[in-house]
Amino acid sequence: MVALVRTTDRGLFCEAGGFYIDPWKAVSRAVITHGHTDHARWGHKRYLSSPTGAVVLNARFGRQVEGLIDALPYGERQRFGDVVVSLHPAGHVLGSAQVRVEHASSGETWVVSGDYKTQDDGVSEPFEPVRCHTFITESTFGLPVYAWRPQAEVMAKMNAWWRANADAGRTSMVACYALGKAQRIMAGLDPTIGPILMHGALARCTAAYREAGVKLPGVAVATQESVRAASGRAMVLAPPSAVRSPWAFNLVKRNAVKDLATAMASGWMQIRGARRRRSLDTGFALSDHADWHGIMSSIEATGAESIGVTHGAIGPVVRFLNEKGKHAFAVPTRWEGEAGAEEGGGTGEADGDDHQEEQGLLLGEGGDA
Repeated sequence: MVALVRTTDRGLFCEAGGFYIDPWKAVSRAVITHGHTDHARWGHKRYLSSPTGAVVLNARFGRQVEGLIDALPYGERQRFGDVVVSLHPAGHVLGSAQVRVEHASSGETWVVSGDYKTQDDGVSEPFEPVRCHTFITESTFGLPVYAWRPQAEVMAKMNAWWRANADAGRTSMVACYALGKAQRIMAGLDPTIGPILMHGALARCTAAYREAGVKLPGVAVATQESVRAASGRAMVLAPPSAVRSPWAFNLVKRNAVKDLATAMASGWMQIRGARRRRSLDTGFALSDHADWHGIMSSIEATGAESIGVTHGAIGPVVRFLNEKGKHAFAVPTRWEGEAGAEEGGGTGEADGDDHQEEQGLLLGEGGDA
């Protein structure tokens, strides 16, 4: 078997093609799976992403990447050195991609999943399994306890919670990550209940979704005036660190405890203790990552003979797969720290996801948080 991708101190490296996948240090050519900051960093000489991924990268980095991004449509093939690269939908967030790498002479094929989810969220390109010899999978929620309910069911519960709060004159606030989760929630909220407002940190990524053609309801920036004018009927979306902050309490009138109901939307909310430690009123288990069944079914769908496991519950997933007769191995990453992740600090970075928020990484951009 030809090892097409290996771990280096800069990230995953394809020597035969002369490029890195989601490198965490500056390189000459970076293939980017998606725009979250543990996968996309500025400082590379050239970037390759999907077309909608390029919209997100431009929104995140602005002039820092102007003219440096090459967009490769899903399914189209491009040769780099001795390999042929193609990108395929990962379903994680807008523009997220799995990277397929095929050796031009031997036909050996690897797929690096980046982050992915198998549930169609309606605002990002749906996941498509890709056949390969080696599949590198994320494992953020790589334990059987994580099993997601259908999105429509979760959003119905969120809307019912919002309506009950509105009828009681309490402003609702949901902590969510600015890239992906916020827009997914916006699309599922019932605007007949009240106005939908957002923290300013969510505005740039939301504008990118609209630019890419994603239909979202009207959402204004949350201010003291707009929240109080809604008389307790507003839904406010905010990054995790903002929900229990002076900013949040200053939005509402009089008694903040009485006038503000708080929640978080994250896969970690499936564990009750995670909600208690954050002093939240409730939580909604809505994740942009595959659950246990999604990981296992995706591995089977690839037909891969070897499975690399990264980003999350690496040890348990590797052991399980090897016990089932697979050839599984760990793929080290700089962004470790998922064990006991429900203890995470909740930094509320501008475009974080379940990885970053639970690892307590301060990865936001200036002016967003």
